Amino acid sequence: MRDLLLGRKPTDLDFAFDGSMADFLAVHPEAVRVGKSVDVCLWHGRECMPLRGGTLAADFEARDLTINALALDTAGRLHTHPQALEDLRNSLLRPASPTAFADDPTRVFRLARFAARWPSWRIDREAFVQMRAITAQQLAALPAERVAREMLKALAAPRPARFFRVLAQGGCLLPWFEEHECARHIPAGPRQWHANSVFGHCLRLMDELAGDALAVWMALCHDIGKIGTDPALLPHHYGHEARGVPHALALAKRLRLPAVYARAGALAAEEHMKAGMFATLRAGTRRDLLWRVNQLGLSKPFWKLADADSGTPVSELAYPCLVAITAVRLPEEWHNRGEESARKLRDMQCVALAALRKKQAA
Repeated sequence: MRDLLLGRKPTDLDFAFDGSMADFLAVHPEAVRVGKSVDVCLWHGRECMPLRGGTLAADFEARDLTINALALDTAGRLHTHPQALEDLRNSLLRPASPTAFADDPTRVFRLARFAARWPSWRIDREAFVQMRAITAQQLAALPAERVAREMLKALAAPRPARFFRVLAQGGCLLPWFEEHECARHIPAGPRQWHANSVFGHCLRLMDELAGDALAVWMALCHDIGKIGTDPALLPHHYGHEARGVPHALALAKRLRLPAVYARAGALAAEEHMKAGMFATLRAGTRRDLLWRVNQLGLSKPFWKLADADSGTPVSELAYPCLVAITAVRLPEEWHNRGEESARKLRDMQCVALAALRKKQAA
């Protein structure tokens, strides 16, 4: 109903009924009960469940946000939470009850995801009050899959960084995003290059890369190694690339993300500095970087990140080089020689890169 009232096409339909599950199954014997932890059944392809609390008013109070507490009955009449329509008109995200987030702490991530999806919407002060009352222990008890589901949706939103800004403002980065809670308090680098924290720098790049969820994730991970910098060395972060790899892998593992996210985060952490200096790299180093990124299937998001992080269009130089090395074909007499074949192919690719650089310079 929310999407209909906002003039958008609904993607999910929820059906609820009066009475108990037993009552519904007695009237509709063809329905199949499928829920384990909650009462849900399938009826003619629709997921149906009893009203929470037994009435519409109680069900609305049990929802996460007021804008999600609306229903259309079989007679076509609209029923709403008392504040739902006003909040829709005012583009306001407000908890549906004083205990909405305590009842289900996953809702703090859902709120943050809606904020990333609708950047112009405001968040009611009550939401932050409830967020700050949630403990890290309560958040830690949540299933990783539920937290990850909301984050992945936020990564694909128009303003993905707002997901993390809202969590930070509500004190809810810990424990799932412990690295980034730490990153809020560490300078990103010397002031001539970075004017904000590691956290702020990552978020800026995330919004710049909006539209490519994997590139956004790589932006979140690329500077994560800076949290391990010796405070005596700040604002410099020597060697943060290598330090970032285990942090990126740990974050992906904690959230139980698909393997591609673990690979992408680790790659971004380890190679982003080298990518930013691509124009000055020797042929062999260029080849090895291009080859690794391409073999992982991450060229598109990685070079987007490189452009954003360096502030220069390094991809315009990288892509012709990638074309040059992938066009190289190993002579037949060098096939099936194991490591010798690999070394020969690399040597030929380095020659191709050197020839390309000479041609470009001319």
